[in-house]
Amino acid sequence: MARQRTRKRPMSEINVVPYIDVMLVMLVIFMITAPLLNQGVDVELPQAESAPMDDASKEPLVLSVDAAGRYYLNIGGDPEEAIDADTLVLRAAAVLRRRPNATVLVRGDANVDYGKVVFAMSLLQQAGARKVGLVTEPIGEGG
Repeated sequence: MARQRTRKRPMSEINVVPYIDVMLVMLVIFMITAPLLNQGVDVELPQAESAPMDDASKEPLVLSVDAAGRYYLNIGGDPEEAIDADTLVLRAAAVLRRRPNATVLVRGDANVDYGKVVFAMSLLQQAGARKVGLVTEPIGEGG
């Protein structure tokens, strides 16, 4: 009598229970952290270029708002003369029609009401500015 040998086949099943445990732990972590990530304010931060402006025609359009809330525009008229909101929109629109990609910056005094700066930015947007940057002074400089 010849004995037939039966070979045991290797087990080809994967134990998925540990993977399910890890997945559930990750799900709980994401459920807890997701609401915390959505509480921030969506802002577009300005990007600064390191190369200086070499062409005088690329002079940025700078709107200054002093502590009293008066507006001063560096292009189109006397830059040291205060202008009203309508004049600001007209002058800025004229500049932006000629140079649609002009850099538009707002310089707000540290003591000016925040609402005045926001209103000035909305006026520039009405004039056709697509992006408006804020000018700040580095810490330790100025007075």
